[in-house]
Amino acid sequence: MVLSVISSVITYVLMLLGMAFFTLLERKGLGYFQIRKGPNKVGLMGLPQPLADAAKLLTKEMVNPILANLFPYFFAPILSLILALLLWQLYPSEYFMTSIFWGILLFLCISSLNVYGTLVAGWSSNSKYSLLGSLRAVAQTISYEVSLSLIMLFSLCVSSSFSFLEINMSNEFMWVGMLMFPIGLIWYVSTLAETNRAPFDFAEGESEIVSGFNIEYSAGGFALIFMAEYTSILFMSMMSSLLFFGGSFFIFNSDIIMYFKMLFFSFVFVWARATLPRLRYDLLMNLTWKCFLPISLSGLIFVCGNKFLIELF
Repeated sequence: MVLSVISSVITYVLMLLGMAFFTLLERKGLGYFQIRKGPNKVGLMGLPQPLADAAKLLTKEMVNPILANLFPYFFAPILSLILALLLWQLYPSEYFMTSIFWGILLFLCISSLNVYGTLVAGWSSNSKYSLLGSLRAVAQTISYEVSLSLIMLFSLCVSSSFSFLEINMSNEFMWVGMLMFPIGLIWYVSTLAETNRAPFDFAEGESEIVSGFNIEYSAGGFALIFMAEYTSILFMSMMSSLLFFGGSFFIFNSDIIMYFKMLFFSFVFVWARATLPRLRYDLLMNLTWKCFLPISLSGLIFVCGNKFLIELF
């Protein structure tokens, strides 16, 4: 029990450290995409920039809106970060002390709770802009959770397991993403929408709702929301590499190969932000309900039907 707690704490600390330097990767990447330099003043080549940003945010005075509901206002960022970190309890490492067999079900439960952090943050701020942003985020997240859950069943159908470790091993010799590339592409677009990232960043639409649900947050509260968002991005990148491009082909360094695949999918998040404009909100909803949902349902019926016939004969 003690070793499991220590293992979890080390995982959370390292995850937060990785998230900090992912923000540096994003800022440097956006700089080079826009033909300019990113952060390069703090320390050696700007490498300590995330630590300087964290120190600045956590030492600033936190502004408390007079009309805000204070307890849910302060609790919402903490809830978002706790749920984002709990997801990393499912990381399928050979060195992790605990392995949850029903990992996929726990992922669905925790990811469905993530929407409450955004909803409470927008509502408790008692601001029209934050409420509009949170309502957009709730509708968007709930809509794309349906597509994510159905697409996840493709990988589960192939591996016949709910365990992340077994799903990873089932991709050892043939990637599900190569067998069903369009489904893998739909999954990745859905993860962009699920994490409220460009071109689906309607919850933070600066052009119409001025930063959206987190407009009333500053200093530490904003830092916690920021950390929760980027931690979720890294976890969804891990899920993409695990469900559709799992396996290592070299047993002795499977974790290292997983890191490189996570880094690639995380960088595509930055790439999409740098190149794609924001969609219209009605197009976003039409995309999931009229395009992704019928395709995923049809494909799932086809794959499950074929697997049943193969096992039957």
